Amino acid sequence: MIIPAIDLQDGCVVRFVQGRLNKKVYSRDPVKTAKHWVKQGAKLIHIVDLDGAFTGAPKNLGAVKEIISNINVPVQFGGGVRSIDTIKALLKAGVRRVVLGTKAVEDKAFLKRAYSEFDDRVIVSIDAKAGIVQVKGWKASAKGLDMLSFAKTLKGIGFKEVIYTDTTKDGTLSGPNIMGIKGLLKATGLKVIASGGVSKLEDLYKLRKLKDHGLTGVIVGKALYEGKFTLTQAIKLAE
Repeated sequence: MIIPAIDLQDGCVVRFVQGRLNKKVYSRDPVKTAKHWVKQGAKLIHIVDLDGAFTGAPKNLGAVKEIISNINVPVQFGGGVRSIDTIKALLKAGVRRVVLGTKAVEDKAFLKRAYSEFDDRVIVSIDAKAGIVQVKGWKASAKGLDMLSFAKTLKGIGFKEVIYTDTTKDGTLSGPNIMGIKGLLKATGLKVIASGGVSKLEDLYKLRKLKDHGLTGVIVGKALYEGKFTLTQAIKLAE
């Protein structure tokens, strides 16, 4: 599945490079952006609340609710989700699946409870730099926590699928970390949604080869916003 990303900051659609460098605003109308991706064939929209990721609590829920009420495809949402109550509120608001990051890394009891209560309505995003898990909007590393060790912990709890982002690739248009994705698939047997670095259709062609190994989706952001290819072209290639 090709999944377009909508990164929100201050109610606007933006893209960062590696989480914070060189921010660019692409739209001040997130609903219009979401409708555009749906029109081009999106079956799922990936929304990140960047304000939430940096501060520890979602800040763009108004925009998210508006998107959900204006499109007919599911939304997965992450960024600052650090309590069970927040997960409940997001699911009640219509979010199909909630993405967990920092809190899932730092609090195993929370992680276990989230999985036991919500099962596949929650998914963990493993954001890594040189194989080390990153937290708090990628501003800090998780005390040397190796991403494969963390992934195996997730599998032990019961998770069957994860999102994996190489933070050094995100927003760079430098190509995905295919070796990292392969390593994660092989070492864990988890299903993986890959994110970060896609720059051209050729990248998606290479990633498609990992489908039989458990790659279930690719989140694409900057390449779409910069017009490197259309979502329609990407979906056609993936299928």
